Amino acid sequence: MTRVAAIDCGTNSIRLLIADVVDGKLTDIVRTLEVVRLGQGVDRTGRFDDAALDRTLDATRDYAAQCQKHGVERVRFVATSATRDAANRLVFIDAVRDIIGVEPEVLSGTEEAEMSFRGATSVLPPGTGRLVVDLGGGSTELVLGDGDALSSYSMNVGCVRMTERNISNDPPTAQQRAGVVRDVNAAIDIAAESVDLDRVREIVGVAGTITTLTAHALGLDSYDPEAINGTRLSMQAMLDACDDLASMPREQRAALPYMHPGRVDVIAAGSLTWHTVLTRTVEAVSAAGSTLDSVVTSEHDILDGVALSLA
Repeated sequence: MTRVAAIDCGTNSIRLLIADVVDGKLTDIVRTLEVVRLGQGVDRTGRFDDAALDRTLDATRDYAAQCQKHGVERVRFVATSATRDAANRLVFIDAVRDIIGVEPEVLSGTEEAEMSFRGATSVLPPGTGRLVVDLGGGSTELVLGDGDALSSYSMNVGCVRMTERNISNDPPTAQQRAGVVRDVNAAIDIAAESVDLDRVREIVGVAGTITTLTAHALGLDSYDPEAINGTRLSMQAMLDACDDLASMPREQRAALPYMHPGRVDVIAAGSLTWHTVLTRTVEAVSAAGSTLDSVVTSEHDILDGVALSLA
């Protein structure tokens, strides 16, 4: 048995998983997140905001204390989209190294995609034609697993980036919604050159936007990871949930019992992004003469992939 800690620092949240690894399987000890919005303004300025850095480093100090408390043997800290884009990333990397005591890794889009796929599929039976979609704050990874082969693409669209770029009203206007859809479609046009969407036979969605949309579709009384994980919804039910949250006013979104406060202001753009990815995938599969009428949600993602890599 090895006790490991994986820390995933994204554009919207920073997450910690402390787990015991036995025979390639994870047993969770701690799984938690803080919405710190590290990527606040990065799409516009190309730099980390000082307040966002302070919030993220405070959470990192807390995670370091939890690692020490639980006797962690190995730690891996990875950063993704916002850190890839920020010109002053070295300030962040140096500070994290001092706090955690390990070298932070800025994953490429390809590495992020592969880790997401490994984590999401670690609890699923083997399959072919499985597309894992990791919808984050700054980027969205598409990873198609076909036997032992992986093809992937990291798109620079996510719930925070699309909100900052396109949405200024609440709820977003029709023009603003169209702006998100336009940007996501443009990204998919490029991604489809690397990932054959017409070969998809199962689609698995991961990360907070998609798990929250699943909770909405299920009508949960609270955010319940066990109820969400592994849920298979009809494609129409998921698309309806996307439409509902994309048009819902802030006060109503904030009152939903499964809505994390840090997602309230970006879930509309996230919903539009997921809706567009699903629609384009269904269209590609249909054009190839097949059907894709359901979608699976997983609570296991890049965080699990990073933890497993430490084994």
